[in-house]
Amino acid sequence: MDAYDVLRHTAESEEPAVLATVIGVEGHAYRKSGAMMLLLVNGGKVGSISPGCLESDLSERVPIVLESGEPEIVHYNMKPEEDIVWGETVGCGGKLRILLEPVAGELRMTLREAYRHMEAGEAVRLVRRGAEPALCYALEAAGGNAAIGASSAGGDATESFYAVRLEPRPRLVMFGAGQDLDPIFAAAGRIGFRLAVADWRAGLLSADRFPGAELVSGTAAEIAAKLRLSSADYVIVCGHQLRKDREMLEMLLPIKPAYVGVMGSSSRIRLLFKGLSMPAFVHAPVGLAIGADGPEEIAISIAAELIVERRLLQRLGGADEDEREDRGYLFSGWTEPKDGQAEAGSRACSR
Repeated sequence: MDAYDVLRHTAESEEPAVLATVIGVEGHAYRKSGAMMLLLVNGGKVGSISPGCLESDLSERVPIVLESGEPEIVHYNMKPEEDIVWGETVGCGGKLRILLEPVAGELRMTLREAYRHMEAGEAVRLVRRGAEPALCYALEAAGGNAAIGASSAGGDATESFYAVRLEPRPRLVMFGAGQDLDPIFAAAGRIGFRLAVADWRAGLLSADRFPGAELVSGTAAEIAAKLRLSSADYVIVCGHQLRKDREMLEMLLPIKPAYVGVMGSSSRIRLLFKGLSMPAFVHAPVGLAIGADGPEEIAISIAAELIVERRLLQRLGGADEDEREDRGYLFSGWTEPKDGQAEAGSRACSR
């Protein structure tokens, strides 16, 4: 979740930096339109927009952008037949347009406001209007065009703009704090989930073991109430205690979370769900079928399944049970629209 890390760094630091955002993609690319990273003056970075092949060139542009105080659009052609240097080095075979902006003034304030919305669990759209170098910024509610933090600027009635949807990190609740949870906890944190760990054994829950996570102990009903479990949550049931896991499932199924993964063998799953339905949002046994063996490999299979489901729900904008039933799996993203005209692509709008 590079966007979240970028916004958090901007909110917590006054360090000069340049925001790099992919605003157009043609052909194949490592990241799609809307991907962003922060380039720091000391050569550091937050996030990524390439496998590392473009970062050095972009970092060299940081002093120039900061000195000018104006945004700049950089074009990269990585098609082998058109650019032998980029083509052989990168091998992606696509064209990229990257917007570089000094993080200062109005942009810094807008990014900080976006971070506050993401921390509150609210998706927003970061909109840039105008023509470089006279860009102005606004935040819009993700579901419509209502401005929630806008600025004004002069210009034509119709102007190009770049819009990026910023999603809050979804919450993953893990029920059952046995030793096999540790690699799952670590993997889920790395792929951008807010984490909560729940167990009926309070002694297994500690901030040292689960740094940054919500920690809740009690019965299934108490856990659901304390965490305010909702349909937006992702949940993994891995208590390894048949009665406790069953009680948690009975609490979860009426809530209809975005995702419920249940750990266990096929025979254990049959016992757990005896007399219960298994809706499309339930994945039992949990994880993609990659032949995983042992806690570390199982954690990877679970992380992969979480990524698939999260991407799918992002595409659908949320889905009812019937839509999820017919969803199919998507292992590597989806096709970029022609000329990179995705959410972050260049468009025209009326002001």
